[in-house]
Amino acid sequence: MSQGTARPPQADATYTMGRTDAETERLIKQSGFRNVSTRRLFEEAGLRPGMTVLDVGSGAGDVALLAAELVGPTGAVVGVDVNPAVLATARERAAARGLAHVRFLEGDVRTLALPDEVDAVVGRGVLMYVGDPVEAVSAAARHVRPGGIVAFQDADFTLVCAWAAAALLPPLLTQLWTWVYRVFERSGAHVSMGMALHRTFVDAGLGPPAMSLHTPVGGAPDWLGFDYMADSFRSLLPLLEQYGIATAAEVDVATLAARLRADVVASGIPLMLFPDVGAWARKPG
Repeated sequence: MSQGTARPPQADATYTMGRTDAETERLIKQSGFRNVSTRRLFEEAGLRPGMTVLDVGSGAGDVALLAAELVGPTGAVVGVDVNPAVLATARERAAARGLAHVRFLEGDVRTLALPDEVDAVVGRGVLMYVGDPVEAVSAAARHVRPGGIVAFQDADFTLVCAWAAAALLPPLLTQLWTWVYRVFERSGAHVSMGMALHRTFVDAGLGPPAMSLHTPVGGAPDWLGFDYMADSFRSLLPLLEQYGIATAAEVDVATLAARLRADVVASGIPLMLFPDVGAWARKPG
């Protein structure tokens, strides 16, 4: 891109999972699979007691609540999301835990007036939905003090689809991930956002980030991943049908968890969920 050439505007994606009470509950349950890797990312990045953290795309508040644990009552967390309904849940959850050092604001980090000179900006599962991730990271990083932390985590569906194409996954899971990839792609989401974090950080002026990959995998009959996968397809189903990718009868959400368990038993291959890629860097001084 030549100097002075404006980056063309890009529309944000449709939120593929929908915005319902059931989806909010799914997000909360999802933290059980994602918080281990997110905590590790934040600890490696250097979040510690006393810091002020800005959480981008807070949703039901799981990342903000996790950050609040790490910074403690001497720190502060500000969560931002465009969805007022889900923020109401986030506020209730923070209040129930007595976390007076956590607050939530409605708005878009790219345009909302926010505190400057925070110690860290973080986000999980948000950049895949913004039209221009570089713009979003740059806008968020403007609020970070020099030497402060920028840390984001996002799923990458191209990785799991590559494993499926290489016949490393059983047939049912291969079909499910094919549908997932197609519906996210059709909605405008960045299906390879996880691995694209490297280029995004570099283009945002942060330099090459430290990165990690985590994929929840399980095969025990009582593993919660089977039900989580079914819940995810319950949220995806409206767009799967709207885009003509799969019908409700083909997905059969009511029996999906049981069929996945049976598939694991028959194939001996455990259920693999979404690959999560984390990236962090220090803002140049």
